[in-house]
Amino acid sequence: MIKQYPSFAELAESATNTIAAIANHAITKRGRFSVALSGGNTTPPVYQQLAHKDIAWQQVYTFWADERCVPPDHPDSNYGAVHQALLSQVPIPQENIYRMHGDIDPAQAAAEYEHQLRMFFGDVPRFDLIILGMGGDGHTASLFPGTAAIHETTRWVIGHYIEKLDAWRMTLTPMVINQAAQVMFLVAGDGKAPALKQVLEGAYQPDLLPSQIVQPNDGELVWMIDDAAGALLHA
Repeated sequence: MIKQYPSFAELAESATNTIAAIANHAITKRGRFSVALSGGNTTPPVYQQLAHKDIAWQQVYTFWADERCVPPDHPDSNYGAVHQALLSQVPIPQENIYRMHGDIDPAQAAAEYEHQLRMFFGDVPRFDLIILGMGGDGHTASLFPGTAAIHETTRWVIGHYIEKLDAWRMTLTPMVINQAAQVMFLVAGDGKAPALKQVLEGAYQPDLLPSQIVQPNDGELVWMIDDAAGALLHA
């Protein structure tokens, strides 16, 4: 499903309302809401608005789709960005916050995070919602073009070196992302338009366009985009 909005402000407002509705539904139905969050430039305004929504935060459990291998107070930390925009503003219990530890060895951190996920979910890592962005190269989470992580079938979380960035990243693998009940892409800006057109309308080639690997097995996928990002799509 593709939902397109005239402006980023309208996209952010709709995304905020949608996330709040999903959270409240999950809490009413199952007593908890599990969500994997992402960083990037598109999400902070959404998280800031979400902090003002009427949600039973004591029943919210936050995880991360990916993380840069930096300390939590580093400007590049996805955890740090979410903490500043949302977590520091709402009464969510500290024990409900499962951050990826980007400040230790990536392989060890990935193994520890996978263990936490397995303890929380059991055999099937079914998030109520995973929020993703998309890069101008078609990557999502920290699944970058040409990386083996795109086709990982065993591990839930990996720490890997991204040569094009000369940096280490941690990421949920597609087998976890595609188990989610709902996956929401937030994509804005004309800089994303060429990649978005290829991801949504081009040939299926996830090694070049990793966002294409996101195809929930038994869940809903929604692309929330603004007119700038969708400018090249067929009407």
